[in-house]
Amino acid sequence: MRLNQATDYAFRMVLYLAALPEGTKITGAALAEKQNIPERFLLKIMRSLTAAGIMKSYRGVEGGFALQRMPQNITLFDVIEAVEGQTELQRCLHDIGSCTRGCSNMCSIYAAFADIQRELADRLQSINFADLAKQEEIFSKAHEKTKVHNA
Repeated sequence: MRLNQATDYAFRMVLYLAALPEGTKITGAALAEKQNIPERFLLKIMRSLTAAGIMKSYRGVEGGFALQRMPQNITLFDVIEAVEGQTELQRCLHDIGSCTRGCSNMCSIYAAFADIQRELADRLQSINFADLAKQEEIFSKAHEKTKVHNA
């Protein structure tokens, strides 16, 4: 399974906002600049995140974007589904009729991928952006120490 570039950008956008004080709004242009994301692409991704209830969009002069939910209530799984749509490792997990063997989910391959898919979804749902923002702060501090030490 390979996530597309839009999903990577969406992770970065949500993580950036998760690290800011609750309710902070930021313009698309500012977020695009801070995260090095093409603004037009960012706005397209924001539509998906807004439709999924992850982001909130504000119009007008004071407009911008903010998280619609608390960071602890947004998971990696939520962002992936918002941007990529429903994802399955194997086509027959979503569409039993796609099996050319005609076994209607009664084979060992289906069973193996169904277990893997379930475990992957559970793991992605267990990682929230509040925890990721805390980790990011630790990484940033360690990186700063390394830069100062090496200077």
